[in-house]
Amino acid sequence: MKEKGKISSAVIRRLPRYRRYLEDLLKKDVERISSGELSRHIGYTASQIRQDFNNFGGFGQQGYGYNVKSLYEAIGGIMGLNREYKMTIIGCGNVGQAIANYSYYYEQGFRVVSLFDVDETLIGSTINEIEVRDAETLGEYLAANAVDIGIICTSKSSAQEAADKLCAGGVKGIWNFAPMDLTVPENVALENVHLSDSLHSLAYYINENEKES
Repeated sequence: MKEKGKISSAVIRRLPRYRRYLEDLLKKDVERISSGELSRHIGYTASQIRQDFNNFGGFGQQGYGYNVKSLYEAIGGIMGLNREYKMTIIGCGNVGQAIANYSYYYEQGFRVVSLFDVDETLIGSTINEIEVRDAETLGEYLAANAVDIGIICTSKSSAQEAADKLCAGGVKGIWNFAPMDLTVPENVALENVHLSDSLHSLAYYINENEKES
């Protein structure tokens, strides 16, 4: 198997999409699929699909294709989805509440265990049966409770401070929704989600299509 560090981020980012389509196939009781058939479902070329899977040793058999269940489980294992992750959300505005209430995360093993905010009108309330705690107590909470992932949904001005507290508290990864790029230690995984970037990209493609029509 290829060393994880040598696999491109582009391949890693395609894995969730493969897994999502395979999950749909499982629900339809599809037992096996070829790279060509998977290509028609997912949009990548059959060659690209085979190359991606070969990064991890390959999973198919010539003349048979891929066993859907085995491939689904193998990708889940590669992505680390065969375990539970405890998550805490910093910032309980609209985005934070949406994440806390999104049941799909729980079904996939990502469990929100705590919520924090600075707003006194939110502190003490509950979201999806989880009490919102005072953000000032975050460090104390992390010292007493193991958390894998910190989710930052704060304002830009508060995001780096929240990240620093999460890193000091031992989180292994940060999912950042604040409108800024954070600085974290090398041993903490970081995923910045800039919703406006995605929307701006969409606007670009709309305009390009209009130019061609």
